[in-house]
Amino acid sequence: MKLPVIKQLTEFIAENDEDYVLETIETLESISEVSSLKDEELDVIGELISNLYGALEVNKSIQEGKSQKDALNEFMQRVLGSIDQ
Repeated sequence: MKLPVIKQLTEFIAENDEDYVLETIETLESISEVSSLKDEELDVIGELISNLYGALEVNKSIQEGKSQKDALNEFMQRVLGSIDQ
């Protein structure tokens, strides 16, 4: 996951609508089922999907009243904490 990408996506959600991100996730998940994709291509699609889901989580925290900075920091701490385990 890339924090700058998640930050950009949360700004996109704020300016537009969360539905765009949800539809993008659905599209990427559908594309990932193509049998001829290489592992590297699947890795890129997976990374994009992860960032999109991350942005949705951060947006949820922002909607609950947290600042964007705090929501991003808390999200990344959760991600890093889950990696350490």
